[in-house]
Amino acid sequence: MKLELFVALRYLKARRKQAVVSVVTAISILGVMAGVAALIIALSLNAGFQSEYEAKILSVTSHVNVMGPGGRAVEDYDGLAARLSGVDGVTDVNPVVYGQALLQSNGREEPAVLKGIVPDPEVLKFAVPGLLEGTLDHFTASGDRFPPLILGKELADALVVSEGEVVRAIGLEGAISPLGRMPRIQTFRVAAIFESGLWEYDSKWALIPLDAAQRFSGLLDSQASNIELLISDIYGATDVAARIKDEFGPMVSTSTWIELNKPLFSALKLEKLAMFMAISLIVFVASLNIVSTLILMVMEKGRDIAVMSAMGGDRRFTTRLFMLQGLIIGITGTVLGDILGITASWYLNAFRVIKLEPQVYSIPFVPFHLSWSDVLIVSVVAVLISLIATVYPSWAAARLNPVEALRYE
Repeated sequence: MKLELFVALRYLKARRKQAVVSVVTAISILGVMAGVAALIIALSLNAGFQSEYEAKILSVTSHVNVMGPGGRAVEDYDGLAARLSGVDGVTDVNPVVYGQALLQSNGREEPAVLKGIVPDPEVLKFAVPGLLEGTLDHFTASGDRFPPLILGKELADALVVSEGEVVRAIGLEGAISPLGRMPRIQTFRVAAIFESGLWEYDSKWALIPLDAAQRFSGLLDSQASNIELLISDIYGATDVAARIKDEFGPMVSTSTWIELNKPLFSALKLEKLAMFMAISLIVFVASLNIVSTLILMVMEKGRDIAVMSAMGGDRRFTTRLFMLQGLIIGITGTVLGDILGITASWYLNAFRVIKLEPQVYSIPFVPFHLSWSDVLIVSVVAVLISLIATVYPSWAAARLNPVEALRYE
C-alpha cells in the first residue's frame, strides 16, 4: 500500500478528539449516496415509462402505415401489398380498414374505433394481445349470421357484455339513400375479449373481419384504409418509410409509429434530461460537504502535514494524500448509492408499489426499468465531481508552511 493511501485511510478513522471530522465525513458519504441513489431511481423511472409505453404501443400498432395519396383509402390493396412485401426490411404486410361507430348493448352506448383485419391466425396473434375470454377460432370461423367482434376489456366492461353476446354498431358516417343520409347499422357477436394493458386501446378499440369492415365503412372489396407493415428493426421505421416514398412516389403517403408518438417520447426525453440536471445538484451539494470535510481535516492535521514535510514529503505527496481522502469518500458514497438505487428500483418495479389511474396514464402502475449504462454514467459523474471537490483543499494543504505549523508546538 502506498504511503499516501495508508495515511488517508488512517485520517478517515477518527479518534475521540476528532469526532466532528468523523461526523462531517459520514454526512459527506450519506450526501453522495443519496444523490446517486435518487439519480438512479429517477432515470429508472423515466426508462420504465419509455420502455413500457413503447412496448404497449408496438404490441397493438404497426411499425409503418401506408395510405393512399393524402391519407385516402388504398385502391387495389392486394397489388400494393405484394409490392410492399418486397421492400427491404419489411417482414409482414396486412391491409386494414378503420371506422368509427357507436356500440350499443344492454341499454349502454360507447363510442369505439372499429378495425377490420384479415381473419388469419398469424395476423390475430399480433392484433389481439392478452386474450382474456373466448377463442380466436370463433373469429376465423364462418356460418354465424352475425359477424364476429373482439372487444377490449374496458370497452366490454362498459357495455356489460361477454363472449357470445351480441352488440349493435351504428356507423357515424351514414350511407346515402333516397330518404337522405341513413346511418349504417350492423349487429356483431362477441367472439373474444382481450387486454393489452394500454387503456386507450382496451377502452376504445374493437376488431372485426376485413370484409365486414369494408361493408360497414362503405368501401369496395379492393379498398382498404391503409396497409400496416411490420419491420425487422423498429427504430428503422423512418428509413423504411423513406424508401417506400422514393419507390412509389406520390401514389402513397406514409406514417410511422415514431411520428405518431413523437410528442410522447420527446416529452419523456426532455423529462429525463431535466431530472438528470436537477438531481445532479444533490451530488453537487454533497461535493461541497467533501470540501468542508477536507478543509477541517487540513486544519486538524496541520502539525502532521508539517512533520511529514520536514521528513521529506513534498507538495505532490500532500496533494495526493488529501485527494485520495476525498476520492475514498466519493467512491464509498457512490457504491452505497448504487446499491440503494438498484435495490429500490427493483423493488418498486417487481411489486408495483406505485399505482396509477389507467384512464390518465394508460398504464396501471409506475414502471422502473434499470439501465446499467445509466448506472455507470451516474457513478462516473459522481466520482468525478467528488474528485474535483478535492482540488482546493489539497492545494491549500500543499501550500501549508511547515515552519509556521510547528512554531508553537
